[in-house]
Amino acid sequence: MKVNIWNEKAETMSRDELHHVQSLRFKDMVWRIYHNVPFYRQALDEKGITPSDIKDIDDLKYMPFTTKTDLRDNYPKGLFAVPDKEVVRIHASSGTTGKPTVVGYTKNDLELWSEVGARSVMSAGVTQDSIVQNSLGYGLFTGGLGLHYAAEKVGAQVIPMGGGNTQKQIMMMKDFNSTVLIATPSYALHLADVMEEMGMGPDDIPLKTGVLGAEPWSEEMKIAIESKTGMQAINSYGMSELIGPCVAMECVHQTGMHIWEDHFVPQIIDPVTGELLEEGQTGELVVTAMTKECLPMLRYRTKDIASITTEKCSCGRTMARIKRLSGRTDDMMIIRGVNVFPSQIESIIFEVQGVEPYYQLVLSTANGMTALEVKVEVSPEYFNDDIRRLTSLREEIGNRIKTFIGISAKITLCEPKSLPRSEGKAVRVIDQRTIK
Repeated sequence: MKVNIWNEKAETMSRDELHHVQSLRFKDMVWRIYHNVPFYRQALDEKGITPSDIKDIDDLKYMPFTTKTDLRDNYPKGLFAVPDKEVVRIHASSGTTGKPTVVGYTKNDLELWSEVGARSVMSAGVTQDSIVQNSLGYGLFTGGLGLHYAAEKVGAQVIPMGGGNTQKQIMMMKDFNSTVLIATPSYALHLADVMEEMGMGPDDIPLKTGVLGAEPWSEEMKIAIESKTGMQAINSYGMSELIGPCVAMECVHQTGMHIWEDHFVPQIIDPVTGELLEEGQTGELVVTAMTKECLPMLRYRTKDIASITTEKCSCGRTMARIKRLSGRTDDMMIIRGVNVFPSQIESIIFEVQGVEPYYQLVLSTANGMTALEVKVEVSPEYFNDDIRRLTSLREEIGNRIKTFIGISAKITLCEPKSLPRSEGKAVRVIDQRTIK
């Protein structure tokens, strides 16, 4: 399998060399945030740490964490480390659960973003010969613009479609011979289903690669997308607080997402105690963004559940790899004392014959406890079937959830195309609880 590497010197450096680079950049970062960001100066003072105490990157474990709450408490620009006149771009989260988290970029930050973006998309198989259809949203959301400039950096042809207008997306895909789709996994699946409705199959579209991310998705969903589209579905990772998309990306060998450790230092911690875990253990992903000028981020708690390996990949890259995310600590549902992630339910649904890959999880309160209802669409060929077969299908889903997760759930079979389709990040969980 042909492997393209954008920055071979950086992406294949030895672990010893990487340690040296990280140490220099980390020491510089601590100096900058201590002198330029009052929030960090206070946090470091409380731990009795000054910039002169930092010897190398191994001292990172002694540093305080940064959380989304810290960004919101310092809204809008309280964590910026440069004067306002040096800020050339602003992005922000949607802010659906409170004040948005605001991120800023200097000119050098935008160049850094394009650099790690080029590494990312090239590891996914994008080259200057690719025709890239970008179906992520543009605007304050970092996804669309971040991957747009990444693809342009490697010389690819970019079609900035944005989200929605699905039939036009498919028309453009055919007419312009798009070879790469950038989208959320849920929208890629929706695109595939609309293509089927239009009588089109994988042989009718030129797609070879899907760069998919911005929401958790299971291995079973990946398989479904690949079978419906014929493209290789590549997992990507990023978040606006760290820089946007392209913090990490799978290569074509798909053995984990390469995180660009010369800029973003990953750690795995116990989400309850905050203690650092050993390589290979599963916990909360914490990332330090060392080289950003406007918004350097010290030990940012992502809330993503993952594990990390530093074994060299067969593609030749030496950067650590993040295994597929198993969920988020803030997405976790506690059902009668059992920790449940939406991705676990998704994996089960995708393995059941007779249902479609569209579902919703509805939380409610029953007798003072949390109850779970799983709504899932029935395949058209099953929906009008006899009641015994539908009952059997409902029981199969319920039994699988009970066996593999350990909880009882109400299973509601819905008619085809009755659940909402997503043009961006899918909303999987509907919380109707009266006691939270």
